[in-house]
Amino acid sequence: MKEATGELNMTVVTVVAIAAVAAFFYAFVWPGIQNGLARNTCQNMCPGGEVESVSVKNNECNCGGGVTIPIKEE
Repeated sequence: MKEATGELNMTVVTVVAIAAVAAFFYAFVWPGIQNGLARNTCQNMCPGGEVESVSVKNNECNCGGGVTIPIKEE
């Protein structure tokens, strides 16, 4: 019975550790990846590659000269 309890404890520890790593990735790493991809997309879409700002939430590229280009999701 003690062996089964020990295995259960290790399973719980493993699941909690995986959940913690996933939460850290989703909260801190993924937004940076999204912004980098959006900025690269905007640099390809904007004339001359001039990007003033990128709005990931609104799916918009604000290019130099006041030009706004929507980012289309495929």
